[in-house]
Amino acid sequence: MSLDRLEAVLRRFHVGVELFHTGPLCGSESFDARPGRGFLHLLRNGAMEVRHAVPGHPRVQRVDEPMLLFYPAGDAHRFRAIDDAAAPVLTCAALNFDGGQQHPLVAGLPALVALPLREVGGLEASLALLFDEADHVRCGHRVLADRLLEVVLIQLLRWLFDHPDLAGATPGLIHALSDPRLARALVAIHARPGHAWTLDALAAEAGMSRASFTAAFRRQVGRSAGDYLADYRMLAARRELSLGRPVARVADELGYASPAAFARMFKARAGQTPKQWALRA
Repeated sequence: MSLDRLEAVLRRFHVGVELFHTGPLCGSESFDARPGRGFLHLLRNGAMEVRHAVPGHPRVQRVDEPMLLFYPAGDAHRFRAIDDAAAPVLTCAALNFDGGQQHPLVAGLPALVALPLREVGGLEASLALLFDEADHVRCGHRVLADRLLEVVLIQLLRWLFDHPDLAGATPGLIHALSDPRLARALVAIHARPGHAWTLDALAAEAGMSRASFTAAFRRQVGRSAGDYLADYRMLAARRELSLGRPVARVADELGYASPAAFARMFKARAGQTPKQWALRA
């Protein structure tokens, strides 16, 4: 598929990636849940025990091959080395999502993506560069490692779009973006959330009849196209307001009839006026 399913979302809703550990796991390590923070762990070699309370996964599981463990919403988890004589080696990053768990990608991902590294095609070259930078103290090595982790994350998301069922994705954005027809409509929403979209116009973007589009969108995304558009505009509004953009300009760019109409909608959903929310953001 030539359509870029990531660019518009990632340009509007940033994901910060920060390396915080690389090397052997000494004994055990716990990772607490914190709103807006996710985790990406790369087990490079060795074996360890993973404990968590993630639906659909064993509470305790052994991992003994190079593995990617991605907790988008940052569910609490704990790692313990199985063999102290041969400690597992990991490279770990914290992910900070604009909008926290409401970030479009986080909301569309399963709570845990656990994949052998060999399963995710195209990672080999990026991982080789990442591990080389993470393991050697050189000028700018942490900054470069963070950038390479961003590359790994984007490559993982690409893979998830093409293999949503293998990753355990439930109805949501990731599943919908794996459908070439729905992806065209979703990319259009993400690129132009302020456009006066109608159901007929979105169905036309997807190349589907109105009835087929309506049913497919609800089945794949888990809600109606109108609800998704309204929610996405709200997220975009919060993002723009947090950057200090004037309320009137945000209202105009996101397609609201007037600043007053925007303020009424915002307060109904957020419980605060746009100005009140911006001051606390």
